[in-house]
Amino acid sequence: MNDDIRTSMSAIPYDPASRPLGVLIGYDGSEQSVLALHYAARAALRAGSRLTVVSAFTVPTMLYTTAAAIPPVPEDVAREAAAREVLEEARDRLAGYPGQIELRAEQGDAAGVLVRLSADARLAVVGARGRGGFLGRLLGSVSSALPSHAHCPTVVVPTQYVIGEGTGAERFARVDDDAPVVAGTDRSPQGALATRFAAQAAMDRLAPLHLTLALPPMESLGGWYPEMVLDPRVVEQRHQQLEESLAEDAEHLRQEFPALQVTTEVLVGDPIAQLVEHSRTAQLVVVGTRGHGRMASALLGSVSRGLLQRAEGPVLVVPDLSTPTGKSPHRPR
Repeated sequence: MNDDIRTSMSAIPYDPASRPLGVLIGYDGSEQSVLALHYAARAALRAGSRLTVVSAFTVPTMLYTTAAAIPPVPEDVAREAAAREVLEEARDRLAGYPGQIELRAEQGDAAGVLVRLSADARLAVVGARGRGGFLGRLLGSVSSALPSHAHCPTVVVPTQYVIGEGTGAERFARVDDDAPVVAGTDRSPQGALATRFAAQAAMDRLAPLHLTLALPPMESLGGWYPEMVLDPRVVEQRHQQLEESLAEDAEHLRQEFPALQVTTEVLVGDPIAQLVEHSRTAQLVVVGTRGHGRMASALLGSVSRGLLQRAEGPVLVVPDLSTPTGKSPHRPR
């Protein structure tokens, strides 16, 4: 295992300022998408970027047995008009918003539309569930698919999110909150990139950053200790090594962001349970899509997937953003 991740932690493989859609939000008019809309609006203001609200619609193949059965308005026109009505509802909910807004009705599967548009976005935002058009199952089809396939990080906003009170611009104002941004890492390159995004998120929020690493229990450590007979002394030694390495990561971040307060912890236990616990009090929990061991089991790893299903606060999932060959990574602005 290569634990020297400081190089991969120091850069983000795209320039956020070059993404013209800014903060991308999938909106279908459901209660969850309303919460996500307000979260995205605040995020766009914080980043000083455009807020792009998207409603997706599909056009089914219709078979008409007689000419009389053909509707007076073509199905694609009717579906697009319905999507634009949903977008006008979003505009009403954003009344008084002081930032730049773009409303887009896009034909296609909601998840596919958002994945495609995410290549031009610095951040994508969705609700945890919604009505058919955007989200639908336990976690939601889009909130399951988008984080692992998107070309930018994705925030999934849970049902517990509280929107701002008041009227006009007051609803979208920065909220003073000393709760930390929490980054769950396993010190893999993917985890390092997630940590880098977490540090930037903490700086944007004027919040502390907490780095947490869960050392799985002995019975599930095959991926961490291959071909090794385990005993408590080995686990304790590895625990100490990880504490030291995580402390080095924190110091590297303090050097890059002198104003950033960084704390660390290495705990033995289920990483999902620990991150879910942090989600109850953190401003934001940040994870990568994949990593070592259990996190490498699927495109959207078991830890990030389990966290999204149970989180009580917003979760930022950082996908694999490997730099294209021949292109240099950019530092965020």
